[in-house]
Amino acid sequence: MSGPSLYWRTGVRTKEDIVKKFLGAFGATAVAVSLVVAAPADARTVSPTGSVASTTSAVAGGGFSMRDHYAREIVRYGQSDAGVYKIAHVRELQYRLRWAGTFKAGVSGYFGDVTRTAVRRYQRSERINITGVANHVTWAHLLRDTIRHRKALPRVCRRAGWHACYDRSMHQVVLLHNNNYVNTWLVRGGMSDHKTRRGTNQVYYRDIDHVSATYDDSPMPYSQFFDGGEALHGSGFMTDPFSGHSHGCVNMYIEDARQLWNLTSSKRLVVTVYGAWS
Repeated sequence: MSGPSLYWRTGVRTKEDIVKKFLGAFGATAVAVSLVVAAPADARTVSPTGSVASTTSAVAGGGFSMRDHYAREIVRYGQSDAGVYKIAHVRELQYRLRWAGTFKAGVSGYFGDVTRTAVRRYQRSERINITGVANHVTWAHLLRDTIRHRKALPRVCRRAGWHACYDRSMHQVVLLHNNNYVNTWLVRGGMSDHKTRRGTNQVYYRDIDHVSATYDDSPMPYSQFFDGGEALHGSGFMTDPFSGHSHGCVNMYIEDARQLWNLTSSKRLVVTVYGAWS
């Protein structure tokens, strides 16, 4: 990558602009041949230390923002993850409800009766308003509760500053600021012969609408490069974080990569990759 050691290109783009650009590059449907890995059946969570107070108070005051801690958009009955450009975070919701112990069915990406019942069970267990809708407060509780393997988090991730820490074994990125959890996302990394390299590096190059010069101009929206050609970025191929792999980058849902970008693109961000390959 040419250019100075720390550089980013942040031309103003709306979400619609970026999606239109990617659809132009790939057509209406993006098809990828991928390796498949099984999601952990029911990973144990440890007692959370993060706080949901900021999100709860923001919702109560009518000022919720996707920059709030543990923020997600509302997900409700009838929605689905219809494609890479139409992710409603239903699969993520189902995985996390499974890890929380209220969802026992297969992960389908469709929010139907079983998922709504699981949301209600979870809300009841958390003593929050029982609506069957994964609203902002429900997501804040659920994301906090389902950060996995907290004890395995490297010490470097707890230092001062902004840290994005990717656990390869859990398909999980957590974002911390000054040793406080800010958010977490489900992701996928490199395939067996292109494993995302372990180590700690500072983001040195950013590009809001990057395309790959190596892989046929593949779109890499909201790219934040941290180790050679490896970056955190939105994926035009991923609908299930536990299905398929990248060529080494950390693939995120496009909406999630945008959220991470909005939180950190003006910050010094340190990225740590750790854990066994999966």
